[in-house]
Amino acid sequence: MPHPIIHHPFVISLGTWSLGSLTIGPIQITGFGIAMMAAFATAHWVAQNVLQQRGDDPEIMNDVTFAALVGTIVGAKVYYAILQGSISALWGRAGFVFWGGFIGSVALCAAVIRWRKRSFLRIADGVAPGIAAGYAIGRTGCWAVGDDYGRVYNGPLAVAFPEGLPRTLAGVMNSQFHANLPPTIAPETVISVYPTQLFEVALGLVMFGILWRLRFNRHAAGWLFGMYCLLAGVERFVIEFFRAKSDMIGPVTSAQLVALGVAAVGAVLLTSRREPRPELATAT
Repeated sequence: MPHPIIHHPFVISLGTWSLGSLTIGPIQITGFGIAMMAAFATAHWVAQNVLQQRGDDPEIMNDVTFAALVGTIVGAKVYYAILQGSISALWGRAGFVFWGGFIGSVALCAAVIRWRKRSFLRIADGVAPGIAAGYAIGRTGCWAVGDDYGRVYNGPLAVAFPEGLPRTLAGVMNSQFHANLPPTIAPETVISVYPTQLFEVALGLVMFGILWRLRFNRHAAGWLFGMYCLLAGVERFVIEFFRAKSDMIGPVTSAQLVALGVAAVGAVLLTSRREPRPELATAT
């Protein structure tokens, strides 16, 4: 049996700061925080470039990105609180759930774009490659802190998270993720799992590559965003079979049900917006 990779979280400690009688700290910067900042910055930059290349105003991204940031935080926390069945989950540090953030982000961005009197579908097309790029970068943050990992796995490239969120201990895997490990394994035994965070980084980059290649398509506004929704829905539906999850609804997870809904929206947009749009810029 191969030895698993032992993961340790990426944290930069700035120590404790004193300002007169006020003591602040210890201050820590996590890999998750760095990845989130990089994800939004990259998504913003990519979206601006794609919008400009497609003949749209890239400056609208200044408002859209801010709306996406607020919508992501609020939507993710609300979604997590619903899953936990507790309003107190809104105030904890945990709970930045992607689908909740995605739904909240889309809703608030749509409101801002409408307020700016622009076409949501047209702007969404320009933003789609940026979302995929930001997603790939954002998942490196999950890897950095050791959360959103996979089910129990002992094969090649298996990873153990002795300091994960939560730690991959036999007792944790059984109690929280229904791993059904045999009782002969001590609860404090560190277990290896699938590194699903890295799977999603790779798949996010694949999605970005596809959307980038299709950014000059001649279909009606909304087609490229539909392609993103279809790709993102399928990607998440598949990866959930490898994730360590507790939100089961019958044979699937709640995230898989949302993924099917997002993929269905994508399929509808792809079929309903496939007619050519002659006013699209002809840049290559």
